[in-house]
Amino acid sequence: MPAYLVIQLARFGDLVQTKRLLLSLLGETEAEVHLCLDESLVALARLLYPTVHLHPVCAHGTVLAKLPPAEQARVLLERNVTAFRELAGIRFSRVYNLNFSPLNYRLAALFDPQSVRGHVWQNGQEIVGQWSRLAMRWSAMRRIGLNIADFWAWHHASPVPATEVNPVAKGKGGGLGVVMAGRESRRSLPPKVLAALVTALLDIRGDDALVLLGSKAELQAARQLERELPGRHARVLKNLCGATGWGSLVDVVGGLDLVLTPDTGTMHLAAHLGIPVLATFLSSAWCFETGPYGLGHQVLQANIECAPCLESQPCTAQVACLQPFMDTDIVRYLSTLDANHLPSGVTVFNSDTDKLGQTFTAKAGPDPQSELRGRFRDFLSEHLSAGQGEPSQMLNELAERLYMERDWMVPDAESSSGRFSGISSSIIT
Repeated sequence: MPAYLVIQLARFGDLVQTKRLLLSLLGETEAEVHLCLDESLVALARLLYPTVHLHPVCAHGTVLAKLPPAEQARVLLERNVTAFRELAGIRFSRVYNLNFSPLNYRLAALFDPQSVRGHVWQNGQEIVGQWSRLAMRWSAMRRIGLNIADFWAWHHASPVPATEVNPVAKGKGGGLGVVMAGRESRRSLPPKVLAALVTALLDIRGDDALVLLGSKAELQAARQLERELPGRHARVLKNLCGATGWGSLVDVVGGLDLVLTPDTGTMHLAAHLGIPVLATFLSSAWCFETGPYGLGHQVLQANIECAPCLESQPCTAQVACLQPFMDTDIVRYLSTLDANHLPSGVTVFNSDTDKLGQTFTAKAGPDPQSELRGRFRDFLSEHLSAGQGEPSQMLNELAERLYMERDWMVPDAESSSGRFSGISSSIIT
């Protein structure tokens, strides 16, 4: 029986977005699938992936964050030595190492480099696989990038179709759920701005239930939102910020009609459960990279010249991407669904799928990168042998921009398996 290991050491949302890769491995005949993850997410992983063998490690946490880097490394190794020995004792046919971090590379060092996909440790060196190298190059073109769930899934030679990952979204009757904030502050709407959207949605939909979701850190923002709401809506509000464990969060989200949310782990959980999402994406959030996976979701995407940005860098535009969400016309659009009422600087995208995976189609507002994005996806399909893109000058230009000589001269473990043998001669000549 083949055994496969996925190393996913990032956080809540990333764990959910690993689903397509895990389903692809579980779909192989008599496959035994293992997942190495941060210990804080074990209870959630048991709910999401009940047939996967879990290997928790200490990967991040508030205590570690307070230590100097050298001390962090020592504590990590000491706390994880037992888990490392357990993993080293299992003969894995393939290892999918998904994150770029020192701990990921220490884990990769436990295994034969030829069996590792993604980030590899070989002869004392950190090696990035061909597929991951390609992604680093296209990261400079974020507006046309690939959904991260599909990027991880395509480490597998033949991932399950995107339509089989999550159920088509359908409300379950439990009213409107509102996620108060994500990890990055500029991605979230201030309570007063959020209140206008919540009021409009409740009035339009006629929902008689409103649930606020988030951690304890969002309690103050949730209370401010409650004060901003009309009395008729405040009276039906249930504030669950900081009051849900993983099990109760799954139960609550799984019973909702709609989830209004920024780019958060709870958004991905809703998509996993087949609950419709209305997402507000601004600042560094870009729906083509991390939007809700599956059919039946919608994104209000800030679409100004400087978006998407990097949250790690200061904003020099006074968070101009927030302005469309403050415009009263956005409430008018939600009420009428008339594209003429949509404020400038925002595009409404409906979730969609294609041969590569998750994508989005503009319903209202501009999408000037649509043609280039389509050509880019054709290029990736050729690269992955997932489809037959039409040969064109644009495909040749993308190949020249993204391929380097080493990609042809030094095949890595992925390409030597035949994964990338289907690239058309028009692209490489």
